[in-house]
Amino acid sequence: RPAASSPLLPASCFVQKDENGMSDVHDPLSAASLAAALLPVALAAGRIQMRYFQAGAPVLTKADTTPVTAADQESEALILASLAKLAPDVPVIAEEAMAAGNMPDIGDVFFLVDPLDGTREFIAGRGEFTVNIALVRDTMPVFGLVYAPVTHDLFVTTGRSTAVRATVSPDETGATLARLSAKPIQVRRADPERVVVMASRSHMTPETEAFLAGFKVAERRAAGSSLKFCLIAAGDADLYPRAGPTNEWDTAAGQAVLVAAGGKVTTFDSEILRYGKVADRFRNPNYVAWGGW
Repeated sequence: RPAASSPLLPASCFVQKDENGMSDVHDPLSAASLAAALLPVALAAGRIQMRYFQAGAPVLTKADTTPVTAADQESEALILASLAKLAPDVPVIAEEAMAAGNMPDIGDVFFLVDPLDGTREFIAGRGEFTVNIALVRDTMPVFGLVYAPVTHDLFVTTGRSTAVRATVSPDETGATLARLSAKPIQVRRADPERVVVMASRSHMTPETEAFLAGFKVAERRAAGSSLKFCLIAAGDADLYPRAGPTNEWDTAAGQAVLVAAGGKVTTFDSEILRYGKVADRFRNPNYVAWGGW
């Protein structure tokens, strides 16, 4: 467990070793390397979003009738430019690029980007929107970063089975995980008699209610965007079912964080939620995020 409060802590302290005791710190696509490289990118995207959040941004409607703002578009452009420098050979599936008809060919390894997850929350003046960046390898998200610029909450994977939480303002310069007192997070063991459920503010459906009827729900907590995955990962809740349309960029980063913290995400048919569904244009089936069950 890293002594994250030390300003001299090397990045390698956040790296888990494999079964042979080898570190992956020099792999540019390892969780540790991506966490270090993408932290300043996420903060920069957060600064763009906060500027529009405070001043207001005109709302446009995409072809699929969902809203989009300049904050979505500008922060995505920044993230895509950064990923092109960091990993020029790795394709990126990004929400606004997809909406514009730009879908690159992908292989076994690719990034998924939702530059501003929770656009409806953003437009409504609620602070529960996030920057989401994930790396998928062999159909599974193996790295995830989720950053909420308003609340300053950062959740990121730093190893194969390690996720951390930190607090950082988008205006902070020179931030590193070692200097942010990043704390490892872990799912809690669910109490079947008192289940705490994360619920969507905007997307509750009869199918979701039918699923929850099979549990003894003691409390429902509303949250927007991928924060629901992260709060389960941090041990604040047990379950998050979602029935209805979502895309892979909505869930990949949150799923990576949750899995690294000991949870899982499955379909309603109990299959692990996987990625790279090109034929479905990267749409997800109904799914459930689980804590420690």
